[in-house]
Amino acid sequence: MKINSFKDLRVWQESMDLAVETYALANKLPASERFGLASQIQRASISIPSNIAEGSKRTSRNDFRHFCLIALGSAAEVETQLELVERIYKIDATNVKTRAVTIQKMLTSLAKQLKISAQ
Repeated sequence: MKINSFKDLRVWQESMDLAVETYALANKLPASERFGLASQIQRASISIPSNIAEGSKRTSRNDFRHFCLIALGSAAEVETQLELVERIYKIDATNVKTRAVTIQKMLTSLAKQLKISAQ
C-alpha cells in the first residue's frame, strides 16, 4: 500500500481516536482538574497525531523519525496520566490505556523502519 498522506498511516488514525477518547475521559474529571490533569492529558493526546503529521511532511526520514519519537514520548505521557486518573479518581481507563500502549508499539516500529531506510 502506498502512503499518500499522514492520514493513511494507521498509527495516525489510532492516535486521533486516542485523542477523542482522552477528551471524553477528561470531561469525566472534576471541574477542579480543568486546568490540571484534564488539560494536560488533552494536550499530550493531541501532540501524538500532530507530531506524526508534522514529521511526515519533513524533507528527510531522519526528521520524520525524530517527530515519531516525540509522539512516542507523548504517548507514554498519556499512559501515565491515564494511570493517575484511575488511581486518583477511580475512573476506568483500561481501554484508553490499551490504545496508548498499542500506539507506543506502532511508533516504536515506525521509528525503527525509518532509521533503517534512512541509512
